[in-house]
Amino acid sequence: MSAHAIFDHAPIGSIIAWSDGTPRPLARFTKKLAAWLTSNGKGRLIRKQPSRSMGTLSLSASFTLHESDFGTGGVVAFRVHRIFSLGSSLHFSVVERPAIGSVRVFDRPGEDAELVHLASNLVAAEEWLSRHGYPRAVLQEGTADEFGATVVEGRAA
Repeated sequence: MSAHAIFDHAPIGSIIAWSDGTPRPLARFTKKLAAWLTSNGKGRLIRKQPSRSMGTLSLSASFTLHESDFGTGGVVAFRVHRIFSLGSSLHFSVVERPAIGSVRVFDRPGEDAELVHLASNLVAAEEWLSRHGYPRAVLQEGTADEFGATVVEGRAA
């Protein structure tokens, strides 16, 4: 599926895989494997940004995937996010959609909000929020229509 299909149909909170179509190299080829991992992986869809203009600069629509966290002792030192424009030539697929009834915790209201947590229910979301302190957080419960929809993949030209 294309980046456009992910942007249009995948709900925030879904696990998205991306691939360039090449086979995974053997583990003993560490440099080839590291290069392969830059074009093949998966992450949670945390943000969709429509195209926008700032003066003469025009930015195309994009989506952001949270790939991983690094840190120790329960403290996250840094997060790895990947931003893909809708012009990406990679192949994408929805690996997992959020469960019906899950609650998404966004860091702020509005179009520029980013998913910071996906909880199984409202009580779990409020409990997580009480421990992590996002003062402008917005809770949004997913509906069956949004999370349960089947994505129709487009045909290759």
